Amino acid sequence: MSWLSKLFGGGSKPEPAVETIDYNGFRITPTPVNEGGQYRIGARIELDVDGETKTHDLIRADMIRDLDECKEASIRKAQQMIDQMGKNLFNF
Repeated sequence: MSWLSKLFGGGSKPEPAVETIDYNGFRITPTPVNEGGQYRIGARIELDVDGETKTHDLIRADMIRDLDECKEASIRKAQQMIDQMGKNLFNF
């Protein structure tokens, strides 16, 4: 790769793979949002119901400086919502 392509973005690193965890039959994928050097807590919660995938996108106001800490906090918040609401999480 030429130094020009690196200079103008051709050498950017690919995004790391996002890890999904299973929790009580739900799938949780942490999706922190980068906002000026800090990360906002976020996660996607999914559940298969009668052959259809139900999805809830969780976004919180909490900001954390470290990406790995934010991913862990995002998973904990999603687990808390699942514990409190269960399948009602998808009833809007």
